[in-house]
Amino acid sequence: MNIAVEGSLASNASSRGINKADVVWMLGLYGTAIGAGVLFLPINAGVGGLWPLVAMLVLALPLTFFAHRGLTRFVLSGSTRDGDITEVVEEHFGKTAGKFITLLYFFAIYPILLMYSVAITNTVESLMVHQLGMTAPPRAILSLALILGLMAIVRLGGQVIVKAMSVLVFPFVITLMGLALYLIPHWNGAIITEAPALGDAFNGDFLKTLWLAIPVMVFSFNHSPIISSFAVDNKGRYGEGAEKKCSNILLGAHVMMVMTVMFFVFSCVLSLSPADLAAAKEQNISILSYLANHFDNPVIATVAPLIAMVAISKSFLGHYLGAQEGMNGLMAKSLREKGKNVDVKQLNKVTAVFMILTTWAIATINPSILGMIEDLGGPIIAMLLFLMPMYAITKVPAMRKYAGNISNVFVTIIGLIAMSGIIYKLIA
Repeated sequence: MNIAVEGSLASNASSRGINKADVVWMLGLYGTAIGAGVLFLPINAGVGGLWPLVAMLVLALPLTFFAHRGLTRFVLSGSTRDGDITEVVEEHFGKTAGKFITLLYFFAIYPILLMYSVAITNTVESLMVHQLGMTAPPRAILSLALILGLMAIVRLGGQVIVKAMSVLVFPFVITLMGLALYLIPHWNGAIITEAPALGDAFNGDFLKTLWLAIPVMVFSFNHSPIISSFAVDNKGRYGEGAEKKCSNILLGAHVMMVMTVMFFVFSCVLSLSPADLAAAKEQNISILSYLANHFDNPVIATVAPLIAMVAISKSFLGHYLGAQEGMNGLMAKSLREKGKNVDVKQLNKVTAVFMILTTWAIATINPSILGMIEDLGGPIIAMLLFLMPMYAITKVPAMRKYAGNISNVFVTIIGLIAMSGIIYKLIA
């Protein structure tokens, strides 16, 4: 009894304050979330005018924080100290549901990994040809070299990935904020002068713009692939104090995330007009590409690909953790059903070979998959990140203590809107 009490007190004491490991995780969460999706957010956020943009600014922090906190709490609710999301799902909902959710979890992340393999290849190839004046090597060789370089970091282990993202986040934030500041002299205020009166703003167009922009926000601020690793690591580190510690780390990461991303969004939008943003959407290019073409500025033309390379690399590494976890979970369940032993090291090797071959193939083929990712991956992200933890609160005894919070209603509504918005896009 005394030993248990002392252990509990030690765990609670260690969860107070912020230490180096907490800062590394904070930056790792930030680094996973801020990727290629952010480069399209200004277009989707600003094309509807000023008032939908203001509404998104208000929604950004609660939308991001409450959803990821719910998923973190769900992973922490498992009875074992090192159970990841796939094991917690099976524990709470049974083997059949566990297989289904694990499959959804994998397919919510894996296609995004494919998208990043294409994006990093295109970005580096464009940089070599247009900025460096070089002749790019054959696409198959370039894509393989880039993917193997990223996989070399992956082979160093999950903690190294988190640390790598926490290091990469600094040049990314500096360049992202530098570009946002650089655009200030180009602010023209067209989006403000062309905005309707506040009383006339909340019409069908406003609601439709906001409705269809929410899935993009979910995609742009999503870092659910790394949440399971985050929760498991802190559960082992802080024990009973893990939930409070995780919430504090998440809040810090999300405040930093919303402040930097929304400043970047507003700076881009204020530098252009609604007509410019509509043109960028029509051309289906990122805001960085449109800014480079619009201003014909060598500084932007040089900085833009560097920002994109860092953002995509960080997100590739973070999403790999989640994709590996999901695929390992699927293989482990299949092996256990056949009565075979599960060797995690062997599973990691099989997953690595599969990821290298498939990402290399897709990057070489170079399909246009961004729209497919947002349309097909978005509903699954909303289901897992927003709706599953809220459902668990009503059904899982270990989660009942979180019932009755108004934030639960908010997360559920946003999750349903995100799913319905993308379904609308598919039908339209």
